[in-house]
Amino acid sequence: MHRRTALSVSAALLAAAPLLTACASDTRAGTAAVVGGERIATSALQAQVKDVREAQNRSPQAADLIGNSAGLERAKLNSMIQSLVLEKAAKNAGLTVTTREIEDARAADVQRLGGEEQFEAMVLQQASIAPDQIDAAVRDRLIVGKLGDKYGHDQIIGPVTAAAKQLGVKVNPRYGAWDASKIQLAAVKTPWITQRTVPREAPRPA
Repeated sequence: MHRRTALSVSAALLAAAPLLTACASDTRAGTAAVVGGERIATSALQAQVKDVREAQNRSPQAADLIGNSAGLERAKLNSMIQSLVLEKAAKNAGLTVTTREIEDARAADVQRLGGEEQFEAMVLQQASIAPDQIDAAVRDRLIVGKLGDKYGHDQIIGPVTAAAKQLGVKVNPRYGAWDASKIQLAAVKTPWITQRTVPREAPRPA
C-alpha cells in the first residue's frame, strides 16, 4: 500500500452524521473556536497564517501562492479543528503516533521528492503548509492511516464523526460556520483523505 503524503491528507469527509453546530454565544473575543473545551485562540490562528505568508513571500512564486490562498485564515482554522478531532478519534481507538513515526514518514516523503527543499516547496504550493507546520500535518495523516487500518479506509467517517460529536465544535462566526455534514468549516477545501499517494511527476507551476 502506498504511503500517504503530508499533502495528501484531502477533501472533506462525506456523509457524516449531524454534530454540534457553531454558536456565536459560545465563543469569546479572541477565540476562533472551541473544540472539546479547548480554546483555539485567534492569536494562535493568526500565527499559523503568518508562518505561511512568510514562507510564501520567500518563494519565487510568491504572488501566485498568495493569490491562490485567499481563504488561508479559514483554511488554517479548519485544519486546527480537524487535528483535534483526529486526536480524539485516535484516542478513542487506542492509537498513538510517535515522534519516530513522524520523522520516518517525513524522511520518506523528502527522499521521494528529491530533497527537503523540494518537499517543503511542494507542500507550501499544494497545501499552504509552512515548513514548521509539516510535522503536524504528517501526524494527522498518520492518524488517518492508522484509523483506516483499524476500521477500513472506507469506514473512517464513523469514528471521526463520533469523536467530533463527543468534542463539540463551536466556531466564532467571523470565520464561518461549522458544517456538521462534512466535518469542516463551510466552503473550505481541506487536505484530508482523498489523494493517497505522492505524485510521481514534478509539481506543475502555480
